[in-house]
Amino acid sequence: MIPFDFQPRTRIVFGPNKVDALGELASELGARRVMVVSDPGVVAAGHTQRGLTALEKAGIATQLFDGVRENPTTEEVDAGLKVAQRHEAELLVGLGGGSAMDCAKGVNFLISNGGRMQDYWGVGKALRPMLPMIAVPTTAGTGSETQSFALISDAETKTKMACGDPKAACRVALLDPTLTMTQPARVTALTGIDAIAHALETYVTTRRNAASLSFSREAWHLLASNFSRLLDEPNDLEARSGMQLGACFAGLAIENSMLGATHALANPLTATYGIAHGEAIGLMLPHVIRFNGEKFPQWYRDLLESTGGTKGFPRPAEGPAGLAEYVAILVEKAGLAVRLSDCGVERERLSELAGAAAQQWTGNFNPRGVDQQSLLQLYQAAF
Repeated sequence: MIPFDFQPRTRIVFGPNKVDALGELASELGARRVMVVSDPGVVAAGHTQRGLTALEKAGIATQLFDGVRENPTTEEVDAGLKVAQRHEAELLVGLGGGSAMDCAKGVNFLISNGGRMQDYWGVGKALRPMLPMIAVPTTAGTGSETQSFALISDAETKTKMACGDPKAACRVALLDPTLTMTQPARVTALTGIDAIAHALETYVTTRRNAASLSFSREAWHLLASNFSRLLDEPNDLEARSGMQLGACFAGLAIENSMLGATHALANPLTATYGIAHGEAIGLMLPHVIRFNGEKFPQWYRDLLESTGGTKGFPRPAEGPAGLAEYVAILVEKAGLAVRLSDCGVERERLSELAGAAAQQWTGNFNPRGVDQQSLLQLYQAAF
């Protein structure tokens, strides 16, 4: 048994149309001035206005910052900080996908502790208390709502920085599956594969423990049983509810066990070639499962035991190979790329990419040790 320290920091509120309770929840936290961080797509879908209306009905003064793009950078955090300071925000709301939530966390670091985002790269570097924050995810993917990390890219170097601190954890995660109904099919595919990877990676990391394994198993069951169904029936609210809960539980698993080589391999693909994070994850995940499965086959069999081969899940006897094939089929069904060569990646740059992947923090938690050579071999397998 691996020792662990499980501290639930985030209240989870779940249900259709729960976004309408945002004002009540903010009031419970004592806030009268709130900045909402969102992005243009979520604004266009009308979800941001629902949140703003709920806050205003509770008598709360609101300010919107909607200058968030995919993979937020230090520039966007700095821009959001200026808005929050002018508004004298007492609470932050991240309403959108992982990018909006991470940007809001980034603003929180700076408005509460000062300095630059680069000062918080790593863990536990915030010395002062931070503003309360409510996360309202409109996708089912990152699980950022239940994590104390913000992933922010350095605008100059393009390096993706994981900035984590227990004080950055959201006070409330408000899960409303109706907000995910307007996702474009590609966003559903990208975020869904990312969430599935979170469940599978957290199950086998070196920091896996009794708490994280519970969340990983439940996340795997909810995500894998609903993802294919959702690809066939995009308007299935029950399936979307399962995906959103699964992504949230996978976020709790990450908070307690971290991630592995799949994410270490994916980040350089995004930084170098602009490949969407979920697509990069889907490209590498089956190969990492096979790689890890050579040394830890029983762990994957144990996970498959929890679903017992039902509803099209791989049978436990199929082990890592069956699981890797199952994931590859899901990736293809989702319409995502299955080979690096299909994404414009050049074979002669694989060594360079492997060098960058070897510097990624998450690789340290992979159950099977990785270095530049083994990561190169994984890129070659995916090419």
